Amino acid sequence: MSDVFSEIVKLRNEGRKGALATIIQVQGSIPSYECSKILIRDDGSIVGTVGGGCVEADVWSAAQDVMREEKPRRLHFNLNANPELDTGLVCGGSLDIFIEPILATPTLYLFGGGHVSLNVSKVASLAGFDIVVCDDREAFANKERFPSAVATHAAPWEEIFPKIQPNGLSYIVIATRGHKGDLDCLRWAVTTPARYIGMVGSKRKLAEFFKVLSGEGVPHERLEQVHSPVGLDIGALTPEEIAVSIVAEMIAVRRNVSASGASLTWKPKVQQTS
Repeated sequence: MSDVFSEIVKLRNEGRKGALATIIQVQGSIPSYECSKILIRDDGSIVGTVGGGCVEADVWSAAQDVMREEKPRRLHFNLNANPELDTGLVCGGSLDIFIEPILATPTLYLFGGGHVSLNVSKVASLAGFDIVVCDDREAFANKERFPSAVATHAAPWEEIFPKIQPNGLSYIVIATRGHKGDLDCLRWAVTTPARYIGMVGSKRKLAEFFKVLSGEGVPHERLEQVHSPVGLDIGALTPEEIAVSIVAEMIAVRRNVSASGASLTWKPKVQQTS
């Protein structure tokens, strides 16, 4: 059992996903015992057991959906009623297994410590995101200004990028003080495996950036994943409202659902370069 829990800690520290299956109810005889657990990692490997055989195979299959949807699921197995589940090791009975997603805390990297980022950090922190703030000015990236941040970085952008390592559970919002900073950060962001990349700006600005980055060889598919203008179209005007719009879109991406509000994101046509 300790191996399962230590592996859960390891998965979270690595920013990876998993699914924990636990026998929560038993009737009759089964090839395991109540509270038995099995951890299915995002690479398909497992630790622990809930009895083996077809039951475990079905749990493994359901765990893939649990990891993808990030929603728990309960399975019921009647070993008497389904001969396929009888491997010759059971005397008959039934069991219920609860499968829950194991997720690392998502991290939001804010590039630019201005008024928009200040409000985004507050809303995102309440929504369960760890916050990392980056700016090329010390006065705009510090713990006094962003007390809820787990880390702040103040340095030229090219010095900050090597210090942080976004993963598949990371979110990036770009709102620097100027076009050059935005472009530098976007150029770097599209090379990362971040789950979400959003940038504050107009459609014209995005089109210009896409043209530049496409000319530099950035794959069109990656550029299409950028959310800009960032956020959901809720008529936001104030920095506080814009923050709610941005975090709402991040949550929709996190939960793998289509948001009821229309996205502001615009996808310009990018001419492919040979």
